[in-house]
Amino acid sequence: MSNAGAPLVSVLMPVRDGGAWLRAAVESIYAQSFTRFELLLVDDGSTDAAIAQLPGDPRLRVAPNRGTGIVDALNTAVSLARAPLLARMDADDIALPERLAKQYAYLLANPGVVICGGEVEIFRTDGPLAAGYCAYQSWVNALRNPSRIAREMFVESPLPHPSVMLRRDALDALGGYRDTPWSEDYDLWLRAFEQGLRMGKPSGTVLRWRDSGQRLSRRDPRYSPAQFCALKAHYLARTHLRERTAIIWGAGRGGTRMHDALAASGVRIHAFVDVDPRKLGRQTRGLPVWSGAQLRARHNGELVLGAVGTRGVRQRLRAELQGWGWGEGSEFLFVA
Repeated sequence: MSNAGAPLVSVLMPVRDGGAWLRAAVESIYAQSFTRFELLLVDDGSTDAAIAQLPGDPRLRVAPNRGTGIVDALNTAVSLARAPLLARMDADDIALPERLAKQYAYLLANPGVVICGGEVEIFRTDGPLAAGYCAYQSWVNALRNPSRIAREMFVESPLPHPSVMLRRDALDALGGYRDTPWSEDYDLWLRAFEQGLRMGKPSGTVLRWRDSGQRLSRRDPRYSPAQFCALKAHYLARTHLRERTAIIWGAGRGGTRMHDALAASGVRIHAFVDVDPRKLGRQTRGLPVWSGAQLRARHNGELVLGAVGTRGVRQRLRAELQGWGWGEGSEFLFVA
């Protein structure tokens, strides 16, 4: 593709002390087969020399920021962007050469999709990936169709943030990135979901996503399990549960955490459901714990929330509830 003319994609890369990984991340953008881009590198208070040592390129623009965190740095980048499409990139990841081309083509071919994610390969250079990250990679890469993404929106963030390309006008209409008590990217996806906006992904890996102890998600309390749960509850109260009560399937730690977060968001919970015979007939958080048979007999329009995160349980529970003739999103929804 010709490099002439204004950029069609603005790549947003906030960085603070990018260190040894920054150069490879930047060079992976320089090496894109799609060339009509600008790379906006927002220096959010770096104290190392990594940015000064980057190879030059006319498409690179470096902007200083106040060192006040990723949300402010991202909004600074958005304010400087000249293109109608915005692509996120982190300073320690590696974009595959066809990344921008694939996502640009996908958005061109799917005008109803406003946020385009991408399949990722999670990697470490200091040891093997934890089993949880392997499971997340398999799950998130399988979510490509907009309806599938919407179906599992409350399980976990369905779009790895540094893999995303989105339409600038949609981001502006959503109010940009927000400084919240929880993850800024998942908050944005849920705001988009609340507005009925569609998200999708092309097939094929577009990004090598680095896992390390320096990741913000490992260091910042906004990315803790408790805050993820509070975030889900906040948007469940504004969407699926705006005018409905809930029943929570799972009376263990995950279910009680979701109960507490939903209650704090003003949602009324009617009961818990569990398969553990030691819990049946007892109370949790002052509510009865039913068996599946009791749920089926007593269900009266409540939305059943699957809050059991044990591997494989979601698939088995989905099959059971669908076998009852229940619809996902109407009678039940997974939140873990």
